[in-house]
Amino acid sequence: MKAARIATHVLILARAVMAGLLPLTADEAYYWLWSKHLDAGYMDHPPAIAWLIKAGTLLFGDTPFGIRAAGIILSGLATVFVWESARTLLKSDVGAKSEARAFMAALLFNLTLMTSVEMLAATPDMPSVATAAAFLFCLVKLQDSGNGKWWLAAGVAAGLGLLSKYSALFLIAGAFLWLVLSPPARRWLKTPWPWSGAALALLVFAPNLVWQSQHHWDTFVFQFSRVAGHQWTARYIFEFLGAQIGLASPFIFILGVIGLAQVRRDHVLFLPAMLLWPAIGYFFVHALHDRVQGNWPCFLYPAFTILAVSAFGDTGWRKYCAWAAAPVAALLLLLVYVQALTGIIPLGARDPLARLLGAGFKPVAASLARAARGGTVLTTDYESTAWLRFYQPGLTVMQLGELNRYPNAPLKDVSAMREPLLYFVEHKRDRSTDLRRQFSNLTLATELGLKRAGAELSRYEIYLAQTPKAPVPGRIP
Repeated sequence: MKAARIATHVLILARAVMAGLLPLTADEAYYWLWSKHLDAGYMDHPPAIAWLIKAGTLLFGDTPFGIRAAGIILSGLATVFVWESARTLLKSDVGAKSEARAFMAALLFNLTLMTSVEMLAATPDMPSVATAAAFLFCLVKLQDSGNGKWWLAAGVAAGLGLLSKYSALFLIAGAFLWLVLSPPARRWLKTPWPWSGAALALLVFAPNLVWQSQHHWDTFVFQFSRVAGHQWTARYIFEFLGAQIGLASPFIFILGVIGLAQVRRDHVLFLPAMLLWPAIGYFFVHALHDRVQGNWPCFLYPAFTILAVSAFGDTGWRKYCAWAAAPVAALLLLLVYVQALTGIIPLGARDPLARLLGAGFKPVAASLARAARGGTVLTTDYESTAWLRFYQPGLTVMQLGELNRYPNAPLKDVSAMREPLLYFVEHKRDRSTDLRRQFSNLTLATELGLKRAGAELSRYEIYLAQTPKAPVPGRIP
């Protein structure tokens, strides 16, 4: 028990160290731009991540650690919620062992690559995981105490979850399933408590709903358009399962699936199991026609790791899985951390961590700033825009297209911007053909390669743009 507690603290500390050492992903830099123009909503997601980044940068500046600081704090809170939820849920099954199992749940939660990555990176998944852990905790305390006031706390957690990411709707659906299908919980439907909690969740979420109504429901359209199907195939099912086995680590995944499968309707663990099923059902249906991104189920991991610990056994292969779960997960996490920091395995352009973290982008941004000579850099994708703004804050960067990504940023015409006008774009995203219709002359000036350890990761092109043919609007985030 003591070893698990110490290891959990070490993991959170290591996450804080990595938060300061690792460069930003493009998405993190993009959400950092949101924090420069705070609002109640944005095109891609609800606003929680922007406000959290703003709080962190006010304390620690516009640095990678400042941008990620809120996630480190929230990972500690989420860990406490997981520990207390596990301690309460498992006390009837394992008795004196419940305290040890609770600390093991907290440890496994922090050892999964899913938690380690999503609570480190400043993306909407970070508050989504934390609020999911808080929602689970409130319902567990409700189930254990029978005190209806916990419905109000659960409502606040659900509202904050919706302000983080709309995937909180799956947890709310799971809570409703629990109410309907669990005989002991069904009595709550005859009281005002769950309905008051739902009203409170809606009240907390209301600012984003108001924003959506004023912006053509942009986020709802953007997110829920993913539900539309393509050709039916089983290919994405195996991809989805493989991703979760890796992100949970193999033995934690096996134990979690066993824990989920063995839950009975009259058991206290029926609650966390029901929180999982609506999302699991949706992800499997979605995977029949399109890719499920590996990070999407992140908000399920607080409950999933508790179910994994509930499947521990004292004999046979369950004992082996329980013994191997933490060491194997720790080894995978260490490997990912070392690879992200050093690129010790020479994967070159195939290294997903190097590409994700934009390894080598900082010197490219510096070279571009020198070439711009005080002029304006034009972009057509949010990744380039975000990284350039972070690494070269004095550089004027204007994004053409997708103007609703930065609704509060200044909107200007290219013709009013200072020359030279340089179009900067990654080769695979090159839209020079489209821009040639908007400028009288667009010529390729040079190319710059992103490199790590001598291996080229990607290539960027710089064009000289001259004389707009007509007004060309762009945002300066």
